[in-house]
Amino acid sequence: MKRQYTILLLMGLLVASMSSCSLSARVKRADKRYEIGEYYAAAEQYKQVYSKVPSKNKPLRARIAFQQGECYRILNNSRATTAYKNAIRYQYPDSIVYLKYAQVLQYQGKYKDAEKQYDIYLQAHPKDYIALAGKYACRQVETWKKQSSRYKISPAKEFNAKRCSNMAPAFIGGDGDALLFSSNRVERTKGKKGKAKSQHGSSVTGAPLFNIYTARKNAAGKWEDIELCEGLIGESEESGEGEEEGMSFQKQMGKAEAGVACLSADGKTMYFTYSKPINGKDLGAKIYMSNRASGEWGEAQEVKFFNDSSVTVGHPTLCATGDTLYFVSDAPGGYGGKDIYMAISNGSEWDDIRNMGPQINTSDDELFPYIRDDGRLYFASKGHPGYGGLDLFYAAPTVQSSSKGQDSIAWSVFNMGVPFNSTGDDFGICFVADKEEGFFSSNRGQKRGYDLIYSFVLPEMEFTIEGTVVDPNGEHVSDATLRLVGNNGTNVKTQIRKEGTYRLKLDKDTRYAMLVTARGYLNATHTLTTQGLTDSHSYQQDFTLSPVSKPVKMNNIFFKFGSWELTPDSEAGLNTLVKLLNDNPNITIELAAHTDLVGNNATNQELSHKRAQSVVAYLIKQGIEKERLTPVGYGEEKPVVVDEVLHKQYNFLPRGQVLDETFITTLTKEQQEVCNSLNRRTEFRVLKTTYKLY
Repeated sequence: MKRQYTILLLMGLLVASMSSCSLSARVKRADKRYEIGEYYAAAEQYKQVYSKVPSKNKPLRARIAFQQGECYRILNNSRATTAYKNAIRYQYPDSIVYLKYAQVLQYQGKYKDAEKQYDIYLQAHPKDYIALAGKYACRQVETWKKQSSRYKISPAKEFNAKRCSNMAPAFIGGDGDALLFSSNRVERTKGKKGKAKSQHGSSVTGAPLFNIYTARKNAAGKWEDIELCEGLIGESEESGEGEEEGMSFQKQMGKAEAGVACLSADGKTMYFTYSKPINGKDLGAKIYMSNRASGEWGEAQEVKFFNDSSVTVGHPTLCATGDTLYFVSDAPGGYGGKDIYMAISNGSEWDDIRNMGPQINTSDDELFPYIRDDGRLYFASKGHPGYGGLDLFYAAPTVQSSSKGQDSIAWSVFNMGVPFNSTGDDFGICFVADKEEGFFSSNRGQKRGYDLIYSFVLPEMEFTIEGTVVDPNGEHVSDATLRLVGNNGTNVKTQIRKEGTYRLKLDKDTRYAMLVTARGYLNATHTLTTQGLTDSHSYQQDFTLSPVSKPVKMNNIFFKFGSWELTPDSEAGLNTLVKLLNDNPNITIELAAHTDLVGNNATNQELSHKRAQSVVAYLIKQGIEKERLTPVGYGEEKPVVVDEVLHKQYNFLPRGQVLDETFITTLTKEQQEVCNSLNRRTEFRVLKTTYKLY
């Protein structure tokens, strides 16, 4: 019995030892996958190992959870959140976990939660640029969202195949009618038995490998069928085991990956990012070049920028003249992560390799450069303050001169804001020549992280003015004429529509003067400007034309009770009259004040005259000549005669009825007050239209 027990104990210890060794070996295998960049495969192995680690082994659980988080973060997988939480739960010893966790939360749009994690990390690293920039972005993002630009974006359905990523568009030539882009859509080929056989998947992402595709517009301006760009990769002396001579580009992409391409202005040379394993070892991405002749791409050759073969390079883009190439690399001596570099051609090769400097590059990744003809450099960054993930930025160059007479370039970096940027990854922008339109890439709103191509355009700003032309009773003046004169040479004369309306288009950055005229009416003017406007705008301007032949009631003229002193509320109404007199400098007017029937007639007469004088005094103070103004006080002598407008407004008042004492005393107290308020009025009528004409 004792011997049997001893045997069982030894067997148990052996099994435990073997299990421990097996666990350690599996962790090492996962670590190896992570080290060579096979994040998808590593994540799966870490996941399996994590479930086997006893919960009491906190250090190992914490390390594996952190590594899981790193894999998922790089892959833009939402599982990163849980992984980092587990790492913190099991007391991962390095505070870097809080920084990574914060970045993931920011990427998911959870800005308040992200800020808390940044704060924890900053307690240990108070000067860390990435953490400070991230925290700043979390606080500013709501303000940034309110500053949306006028650009309009929409998914480019012509290029976005389903259930795959499509990204990094680049125009072929400057006309905007041909495009290169990268996609990992599955191209199926026939196997030996005729069955569909899909391409290999990436050990980095687990997704199908990327290829380069082309698209062109037809004569009708519509994008035609997408085609695989074949023939770029031919026979190679460095082929790995099993690689066949003369393989087509499409077939070789079953073993390698190509993407992020650009073409020279003449369309004869292509530079593209290419990655393939050599003898089963991933050496990272490189930039290759291929020349086109007789409609076919020749064998591609690697473009070498650095002597160190382990350095990764990619994301090429050419300037318009073709003598400067911008690219991305993790070469030693940079600022951290991936940096943007430039290389200048000496005619036969690229030399004078330069890092673009700390104004553009940060301690995190800067990717997908694109240079416009105006010198602006567009790129994606995780290091500059943004919305989360990769954001699109542009850098504007300025020339700075030193005391030694040597010029240098300084860059001012700007976040492109909404709608270009989101909480997702936004990157890979390109423009049509000198137009404000083009394409970019984003995985916004994609639960599975697929990248899609979006089109963008900056609509032309539109400015219009519209309105009505009516008389003081609100009736349309259909025979009026409107003249619009602009400081850009615009001189438009148009007839008002029968329904008394008008609508005109305006130009940007222009000052306008408007004049409305009609027979039997005084002129009306208006000025406006579109200068300084940054968005489309529609003006509404209505005109009320005052008749020459009958009195016009002035609205909103108020006096203190029983007094001729004008109240401040009268200023707007009085200024309207000032404008009318200035618009019509050849008229003279009678300024008449009226009272109601309440009180002594002589008192009302005097009060109305002084009120008329108060209005005239205000007009003179505003620069109106005294000779053009005649004040008259009518007291209660001229009560209102009910017209169609007043009848519609007060149905108890008959048309043509004079609001005299005889009529008013037959009404209710409320109706009497209405009549009294109508009789209390200030009005003017035109006396002459020839002042200073003769």
